[in-house]
Amino acid sequence: MNTPSSTLYIIPVLSSSDIERDLAWYEKHTGFNLYFGDKGYSGLQRDNLEFHLQWHHNNDDDPVYPSVMKIFVKDIQPYYEEFVKRGTIPKDKLRMNTPWGTHEFGFYDLNNNAIFIVQDA
Repeated sequence: MNTPSSTLYIIPVLSSSDIERDLAWYEKHTGFNLYFGDKGYSGLQRDNLEFHLQWHHNNDDDPVYPSVMKIFVKDIQPYYEEFVKRGTIPKDKLRMNTPWGTHEFGFYDLNNNAIFIVQDA
């Protein structure tokens, strides 16, 4: 039987056409750093958050499919200020009180993966 106490965590895996390039981008633009890996598969961490990158050839047989990752936070303001300072987003990206009940901003990585930082409103 699967109960909440038996569920540990979930780790998103995003497609990458160049993991070394993407590791540098994520460090500079998001503060996520290499946790483990190589040119084919790597894990990144920031605080208690983790996600992985998996390399693909980016051809018909092995395409890079973009994904969406939402990171929910208690207070979006410090993240917004940090990501503006890093140059990841422009100042006008923060959307407050969306019709779906959030404050959020988003951006795309170099593989067109969409990353959203979200706070419940």
